[in-house]
Amino acid sequence: MYQRRDFYRHARYVHGWLSAFAFLILVFFSATGLTLNHPEWFEPAKEESTTTIQLPAQLIKTIENKENPSDDILNYVRQKQDLVGRFKSSEVLDGEVMIHLESPAGSSDVWVMLDTGEAEITQKPASTVSLLNELHRGKNASVSWSLLIDISAIVILLLSIAGYILFLSIKTRLVTHLTLTAVSIALLIWLMFLAI
Repeated sequence: MYQRRDFYRHARYVHGWLSAFAFLILVFFSATGLTLNHPEWFEPAKEESTTTIQLPAQLIKTIENKENPSDDILNYVRQKQDLVGRFKSSEVLDGEVMIHLESPAGSSDVWVMLDTGEAEITQKPASTVSLLNELHRGKNASVSWSLLIDISAIVILLLSIAGYILFLSIKTRLVTHLTLTAVSIALLIWLMFLAI
């Protein structure tokens, strides 16, 4: 008897302690779930912009024999202008270097012709809503944001389990609660089937 009472007491503590953090996370992911589902409600992504800069001859001489000079090029370009995104990929082909940067804030492409030293920079910043949507997905996000998503999932899972234990602890309504659970599971499976 005491063990069962302690078990439910601990479930209440877990539910209470995790509620504040889970509330904020649930609000964020619920709101961005709506923005993902209805992109037509919001502003479109911002227009991309293209600029051209000239790499100095000294830099070209330094990088011309490197297998992949992306770091040197990015270091120089970042001194000249802000770039949107973090390094994602690069390719060196026939005297051209293509560098792609991406993050939830947008993307940048740097295209360098090594024979002329001309660098073309195309940037596409994200709108506020598309930035929030990318954070919701976790796409191209930093390691710390990915960790937050994992922690959020665990907290919400623990909160849900603790809440469900409390939900089932009311003996006078146990049959009703189990019936609601069965109906909810059936409805979820039916909706998943319709979505496929």
